Amino acid sequence: MRPTLEPGDWALATVARRVRRGDVVVIEHPERPRFEMVKRVVDTSNERAPDGTFPIEHVWVEGDDPASSTDSRAFGAVPSGLVRGRVRLVWWPPSRVRVLSARTISAVQERLR
Repeated sequence: MRPTLEPGDWALATVARRVRRGDVVVIEHPERPRFEMVKRVVDTSNERAPDGTFPIEHVWVEGDDPASSTDSRAFGAVPSGLVRGRVRLVWWPPSRVRVLSARTISAVQERLR
């Protein structure tokens, strides 16, 4: 699967009250305060994570390129409080401008199942 964001892309994120499986989110790294990362939500505490269950109010996040991604496989489930926002729009470069719509996210969710 081609990554949703590529090096050099600029994106707009909004504060997320709730995130769902398939959402692309900005999180604060759980072990490096103030270091933000963009990852995809693979599971929430209401679902089952790849390594079993995890605490309430947590999300399991992974990068679109598993070979070069530092994500929940390295640091575990992320507390929901560290989710800073949900990516809504890629706005740079002009050739890649697009809205990450519910339809786009639904297509990704189908691939994750």
